[in-house]
Amino acid sequence: MNKIKLAALQLQLNKTDNLDFLLNQLDDLIKRRDDLDLIILSELAVGGAGAKNCNHPLRKYEKIFSEFAKNNSIFLIPGTFYEEDGHKIFNVSPVFNRDGEIIAKAKKIYPWLPYEIDVDSSDEICVFNFENKGNIGIHICYDLWFPETARALAIAGAELIINPTMTPTKDRDIETVMVQATAAQQQCYYVDLNGSGEQGVGKSLICDFEGSVIDKANQENKILEAEIDFDKVKEARIKGFMGLGQPLKSFRDYPFNPVNYMNKEYLDSLGDLKKDKE
Repeated sequence: MNKIKLAALQLQLNKTDNLDFLLNQLDDLIKRRDDLDLIILSELAVGGAGAKNCNHPLRKYEKIFSEFAKNNSIFLIPGTFYEEDGHKIFNVSPVFNRDGEIIAKAKKIYPWLPYEIDVDSSDEICVFNFENKGNIGIHICYDLWFPETARALAIAGAELIINPTMTPTKDRDIETVMVQATAAQQQCYYVDLNGSGEQGVGKSLICDFEGSVIDKANQENKILEAEIDFDKVKEARIKGFMGLGQPLKSFRDYPFNPVNYMNKEYLDSLGDLKKDKE
């Protein structure tokens, strides 16, 4: 059976400097649960937002989370961090395996412009294999708003998509609808983990491959859990959504490419990418 058990920690976080609190939460969880395969934290959970002059780069915490994963023989996605690459700064989500090694690293493709102005955009997707059981894809926060990213992960083989996010704004309710729709469209499990407290409004959720909600939270501290059955995703993609439409196989066989119809003149007419005046 190709199954894994995961836990996603929605936590009430301070604006920054959350390392000790997060490590305590992880330790408490491990003491109570010895059957988990994967633990997930939310976007920028440790250090909070602000890439420019950031005091919380990935390199500062890599050893700490590596040792946690290795000592507890568990996969760990400790949220996201800023990481410099040459003259660029990316918002990245590392994946530690049971040996404490980083086996994958997702880079945010669509920073939240015009607000996240100091973060560079990546043109790479992240999909990794989980111990020959199934494939997991990661995109980050605002990437959810661009369905092309989830489609890219799905056609690369992702059967579970994980989205660490930090949404403190009034659009969170519509994001939860988008999560369900994305899970259904791509026929995959979807974990959308938001921060709470000073970092976000919570409302995290986990959906299955038919868009049904497996677990959800409001704004409280909560451990969301799910058993991911990769075989069921494969079966659903073969037989179709609820035994009906087969979107991934259809996408494979149809020649349509939306980029061919991009109207640059119309898009330019929308004006500069800037903050709206309230």
